[in-house]
Amino acid sequence: MTPLESKLGYAFRDYSLLKRALTLKGADEHFNNESLECLGDSFIGFVAALKFYSEGLDEGGITSRKKSVVNDRALAAVSAELGLDAALIRPKGPFNNKKASPSVYEAVAAAVLLDGGYEEAKAFVLRTLDFSREERDYIALLQEALQARRRPLPVYGHGVDEGSDASHNFVVNVTAEGRQFYGRGGNTAEAKRAAARAAYTFLFGEDKT
Repeated sequence: MTPLESKLGYAFRDYSLLKRALTLKGADEHFNNESLECLGDSFIGFVAALKFYSEGLDEGGITSRKKSVVNDRALAAVSAELGLDAALIRPKGPFNNKKASPSVYEAVAAAVLLDGGYEEAKAFVLRTLDFSREERDYIALLQEALQARRRPLPVYGHGVDEGSDASHNFVVNVTAEGRQFYGRGGNTAEAKRAAARAAYTFLFGEDKT
């Protein structure tokens, strides 16, 4: 068992599956983790939903908890903890792909599924995902708070990338209660969340719902 497999808690029968899961498309156009990433994304979401369902959560609860536990930030944190970031097989030259970190965890989960079957892969996800993680959905909170007060819903602007090809820096604005608020992030979704958080915090405070 390699040091990486020890961290993962799983020894591969077919080590080429793990190597493929670690290989980014830019490093190899044919032997890379894109398809594994797609499979892993669906599988991880299923395992998380099944866990929350078994705990008695309703539809809203399952959806909310999944958003906190299975998102790019959460999966990137797991990848770093497991050492997957360091093991990535990257393209040569400058590299800045924030999606690579969460994607490699998804790909590895799929590789475990194909190599060891459903039970092994399910155990891997349950063992490695941080199910205690909770994140506030500020986009939903802002909309709900305005709706509760019978106020106009927030209006988001289009994201503008003020960064460079090597380092993205998106800016999104949101208009709420006649004011404009701005958020920044590595992609438009991240910037939109930041803008919603800025608006919600200013208008309603962190502790209000």
